[in-house]
Amino acid sequence: MNINLLIQLLVILEECPNPEAVVTEVEQILHGCGFEYYGLLRHVPRNPVQHDPELWAVALAGRWPEQWPEIYAAKKYALIDPMVRYLAHAQRPFRWREAMVAFHKDAHQRRMEQMMVDAFGHGMEDGYIFPIHGRNGILASLSLAGKPIELSPVEIALLEAVARKAFWRLLDLKGEAPALETVVPADTPLTRREMEILHYLAEGMTSMEISKLLKISNHTVDWYMNGLQGKLKAKNRQQAVALAFRHRLIS
Repeated sequence: MNINLLIQLLVILEECPNPEAVVTEVEQILHGCGFEYYGLLRHVPRNPVQHDPELWAVALAGRWPEQWPEIYAAKKYALIDPMVRYLAHAQRPFRWREAMVAFHKDAHQRRMEQMMVDAFGHGMEDGYIFPIHGRNGILASLSLAGKPIELSPVEIALLEAVARKAFWRLLDLKGEAPALETVVPADTPLTRREMEILHYLAEGMTSMEISKLLKISNHTVDWYMNGLQGKLKAKNRQQAVALAFRHRLIS
């Protein structure tokens, strides 16, 4: 792998004028490094009340084997994917085989092995995952896949830097970076009632439904929501819920 190309990419990404240019530059270099497939994916905390999001729905960029997203979804691999599960606790880049070893005694081991067989059959014989962490935990990850490639420690470090740079550059160009960098003030904790309403909103309930459940007026629910939005510095209810998940106020 050409280390100089990776270093140059870090400089080029900063100068990209739009998200499309970022994706083009990343794809070109990754392909040149030998990785046929990749995905730059946001991390969405699991909401037990709702269905887990499809990986493709939270992708900032990516290229996958034909029909692989459909197979992955149809077989519900998101529920047992060893890479996704390992990523939840990973502090540094890892190879697919490390995740498989970590879950070798797991109750879902056979399904995991079947997933890997399916992935192999679609040209994803091996891969690496690069976690992207923020102040409050994991924000996203860069997944690389294709033929087996042995990366040196320097190459892994550079690809980790590329993952972070591409992620933040895309968010900057989309105007989404400030929301991730918002800090919930420590001196304005949420009240018990605010937490209740926040959880119900995360479950997809309307103000009317919440008011009936809590036996309070619709106006009172809206009053609590205005307070929540102010404390979380959110523009609307949807952003308030997103920020609450991001800051792990709800899970």
